[in-house]
Amino acid sequence: MSMMSGILNLINGHLRRDLAARRGITGIPLRSLCTARKQTDGDGSSSVLGKRWKDTADTVIIGGGCVGVSIAYHLAKAGVKDVVLLEKSELTAGSTWHAAGLTAYYHPGINLKKVHYYSIKLYESLEAETGQAVGFHQPGSIRIASTPDRVDELRYQMARAHWHPNPQWIITPEKILELFPLLNMDKVIAGLYNPGDGHIDPYSLTMALAAGARMYGAQIYNPAPVTGLTPTSQGTWDVQTPHGTIRANRIVNATGFWAREVGKLIGFEHPTIPVHHQYVVTATVPEVKALKKELPVIRDLEGSYYLRQERDGLLFGPYEEMEKMVLQDSWVRDGVPPGFGKELFESDLDRIMDHVEMAMEMVPVLKNADIINIVSGPITYTPDLSPMVGPHQGARNYWTAIGFGYGVIHAGGIGKFLSDWIRNGEPPYDLIECDPNRYGKWTDVPYMCAKARESYGFNNVVGFPKEERFEGRPTIRTSGVYELLKGKCSMGFHAGWEQPHWFYKPGDDAAYKPSFRRTNWFGPVGRECKLVMEKVGVIDLSPFGKFIVKGADSHKLLDRLFANNMPKVGLTNISHMLTPNGRVYAEVTITQLSPGEFLLITGSGSELHDLRWIEKEAADGGYDVDITNVTEDLGVLGVAGPNARNVLQKLTQEDMSDAGFKFLQCKSIQLAGVTLRAIRISYSGELGWEMYIDQNNMATVYQAIMAAGQDQGIDNVGTYAMNSLRLEKGFRGWGAEMNCDTNPLEAGLDYFIKLNKPADFIGKAALQKIKAEGLKKKLCYITVETDDVDPEGNETIWLNDKVVGNTTSGCYSYSIQQSLAFCYLPVELSSVGQKVEVELMGKRYPAKVVQEPLLLTEPTRTRLQKKKAKSTTA
Repeated sequence: MSMMSGILNLINGHLRRDLAARRGITGIPLRSLCTARKQTDGDGSSSVLGKRWKDTADTVIIGGGCVGVSIAYHLAKAGVKDVVLLEKSELTAGSTWHAAGLTAYYHPGINLKKVHYYSIKLYESLEAETGQAVGFHQPGSIRIASTPDRVDELRYQMARAHWHPNPQWIITPEKILELFPLLNMDKVIAGLYNPGDGHIDPYSLTMALAAGARMYGAQIYNPAPVTGLTPTSQGTWDVQTPHGTIRANRIVNATGFWAREVGKLIGFEHPTIPVHHQYVVTATVPEVKALKKELPVIRDLEGSYYLRQERDGLLFGPYEEMEKMVLQDSWVRDGVPPGFGKELFESDLDRIMDHVEMAMEMVPVLKNADIINIVSGPITYTPDLSPMVGPHQGARNYWTAIGFGYGVIHAGGIGKFLSDWIRNGEPPYDLIECDPNRYGKWTDVPYMCAKARESYGFNNVVGFPKEERFEGRPTIRTSGVYELLKGKCSMGFHAGWEQPHWFYKPGDDAAYKPSFRRTNWFGPVGRECKLVMEKVGVIDLSPFGKFIVKGADSHKLLDRLFANNMPKVGLTNISHMLTPNGRVYAEVTITQLSPGEFLLITGSGSELHDLRWIEKEAADGGYDVDITNVTEDLGVLGVAGPNARNVLQKLTQEDMSDAGFKFLQCKSIQLAGVTLRAIRISYSGELGWEMYIDQNNMATVYQAIMAAGQDQGIDNVGTYAMNSLRLEKGFRGWGAEMNCDTNPLEAGLDYFIKLNKPADFIGKAALQKIKAEGLKKKLCYITVETDDVDPEGNETIWLNDKVVGNTTSGCYSYSIQQSLAFCYLPVELSSVGQKVEVELMGKRYPAKVVQEPLLLTEPTRTRLQKKKAKSTTA
């Protein structure tokens, strides 16, 4: 503790001047300083009036941090004319200027790996392209594992890394010590090594991107605060500033911790909040200075901190526990104080002392190090820690690039991602985990604060599969049966909703026990699968997104949006929205309720993602339609299994027989005295109905169904069982087997794609070209010979020590008692009988391509039985 004495006195003016000097001057060429000075001299008016003010723009980017400037750079470099960036004070003001600047190939998300990879490759070449030094160091990084669970986590992540280009592998304690000789190795078991990782000077990076943006024709105005945003009927925006108004085709909110204030200008309450993040910088450490090469960045996951070399000293930043960390929630209530930009918060060593002590134990030279700086600055968090990137539902041509807890490593890749999307009308790859539309009005301030606190405190916890985090739950989104079910099951969180994952019985271990292997839910899920296959089960499906589309042009609009034909009145089908390049943007169940009135059902995680796409096409095409989101109005119950018909028939006068209620038919019926819409579906391949009920009547209907089914063996089932049942029947899932990374032909969706239908649906021409040229990869169905671990998706597939593909989803099939998965393989390896290996937890398990499905669906079984009976009779 002695080394900490008097540290707090170093904060305020001296610290800020020192950090500004360290971040803003060191390593920057004189020409760069001159450029920067021209941008900020005086009161700002001369810097704007010294260049021609643009009254119109293709794209106006609001915010001059590293993310906003990267978007401007990439758009301009790609040839987009009239790109304008507006910065309220000076470039890097906000979170960028005080960031620790870490750059890492590693990310547990699948496609965020692509963002990180692109960023690092860009930063490696940016200085040569722009002439601006960026201060990029690449000594590598090591994620330290000091518990068995951590080693498992490294193995789990490696299985998901091999099919990406990011360099990454697990290394031994001996190799770790060789790379970082100052470590205390007493607790170190293994490490995850990324040789290209490191850190970059955020100020220099931003200035280099700004230089590149100007070089390619973008205009950067500062100080130019945005004072108003007015949408026009044509879908453009009038962007008001003290210097004039710009008419823009689109606007991009990239304003960091000002994101909520800019959002409020057009009526949005973006769920972002600043977190106090602290890091410590030491003076020269003799042992560090004596090293011949720079130390790699380490992340001590149990200690919950990162540590890297800073000149001849060290810099380390902890992530405090959720009970200790601080949110700047006053900014949510009252707004960011006027003039706040390159300021810092008061530091608080007491909050981080536990982490400091663990850092001193892991890196003993810290015990004698003198601290020269403690930085405490605002970093923006979203509830789940991922940024909000893309066009926003509810406002035409309004885009966001906000909520970056790791803006420096995301800046390059996100700039390219958004530039490609803006120019091409579709995302270059799937990044739905960052879709701003994953949040909705249910994301209120108490929820946002609770989740941001949890996410910050959980930064370095073990990342288990099927992980649940419980702070801030439940939200206002609870179905009509939530109170009846919450004490009987393990709930999952889906787009704000609580939805049962699995149900426990007396004698079951009901605790939440996440694991990389089969855990306490494995047996109960098998019980639920058997229930649906042999008797009858009930599931709460209320989180489905639900829209009503009606009006004079409704049929015409949907024919343009979807690749399938529209169903006739009273019928239902599965349809897909495609991107212009023929990728699968969404999968939707469509029912024509009455002439020109359609009910559209989509997954919980894609509700506003899909609604935005539909609304955009309707507005851009001038269609005469009315689109209503009824997601929260309607609850949904699924009833499935061979006894489902017997149960429902007890509660209605409607004929529920095959002849009276056909497959994919929709009817308005009375059930237990409640009027609802029922759709006969193949629930995960089994006989079933989905019932769409007013939320207020949902509990009544549920209780009546459960009472009527007692003699039929009825019980509850959850989504884990539904996933197993759908996989063994060969049902594809959106977000796994199909998304914006895949086209419907390679995903095996040919049956739903009507290339010969008269309407020119979006993506039709691209699909015709893809079909003519032939496929390069194909979705395959494989069985896997495993032990106590099952595939779940995104694992690497090997053949002869070469990576040949990846799984998309997987599970254990309780019906055939074997693990199975969907995967993408090159066409030449897609034949039935092809043998491959699937990597799971550090081992490669034998797998084989098989004919799908493993089990026939109920409609197919019924059809074959009727055919056989008819043949026997004849």
